[in-house]
Amino acid sequence: MDILAAVLDRVRLGGTLLYHFELGHPWNLALPQRPYALFHYLSTGSATLALEDGREIPMAAGDLVVVSRGEPHRLYSDRRTRPFSVLDLDRSSARHGVVRHGGRAQPGCTMICGKFTVARPSRGSVLELLPPVLLLKPAEDGAWLEAILRRMVAESAGARPGQDVALSRLTDVLFVEVLRSWIKSLAPGEGGWLGAMADPHIGPALQLIHERPDRPWTLDELGQRVGLGRSAFSARFTRLVGQSMYRYLIARRMSEAAFLLETSDEAIARIATRVGYETSAAFSKLFHRHHGLSPGRYRATRRADGEQRQGDALEAEAAD
Repeated sequence: MDILAAVLDRVRLGGTLLYHFELGHPWNLALPQRPYALFHYLSTGSATLALEDGREIPMAAGDLVVVSRGEPHRLYSDRRTRPFSVLDLDRSSARHGVVRHGGRAQPGCTMICGKFTVARPSRGSVLELLPPVLLLKPAEDGAWLEAILRRMVAESAGARPGQDVALSRLTDVLFVEVLRSWIKSLAPGEGGWLGAMADPHIGPALQLIHERPDRPWTLDELGQRVGLGRSAFSARFTRLVGQSMYRYLIARRMSEAAFLLETSDEAIARIATRVGYETSAAFSKLFHRHHGLSPGRYRATRRADGEQRQGDALEAEAAD
């Protein structure tokens, strides 16, 4: 079982390319708080990303930065230039092709910006595990990442049939490559369960939990399965994953239950059994504690949200 693939499939990862810029020096773009992760790829030139807390991140050609929580930030070639909000840009010209902005002086740069979203957000999701700001530098073993980004630049440069779909699919693949690059750079104990997947003992234990969340796993049984004693396994799991095995198991069960509530018409009692609980009362109590809603209310709310998103998408398509 590929845990990462299964998780990404469940949350319905989405990606959209928002802008393809040609920027003349001096320029200064301001991006407000957004309810999704933003990414910026600088294909040529140089720039600086500045956060509201004062942190500044220099960017060079080939760099990719991901603002995981959608925090307000600025991108500029000259901090003394008055910031221009991206919300004031002509979005009709930004949808296909290139948006030109800034002055006429050199050096110029080109940049693409987009967003990552999850249609089924959950506690402990992959976006929450990423650091608030992630900078990926070009590297020899990152050829696929750069190839995807350059393909996105080329795809956005001209209007062709199926362009929106192609860019969306490329953005999906881009996010997977971002995760792979980040996971590879993690030290032991970093990245929560994503980082722990590579451990020869905890990785297989995570796979067992994901394959059978309904099983009444114990530290003794899981430790024996992966070749560790109870105490050693418990300490190693907590250190690498960032929470105890039992807390992780409950979170995994609650995530599976939320998915079943949203995507099926199964009775709540049946779902409770499928995720390892003998009574609906015990299951409902834990579910409410974890998600803040009863199972029935969660199902109704998420389905209403889904219908609203579908209606908004249809309206936007009709407007185009």
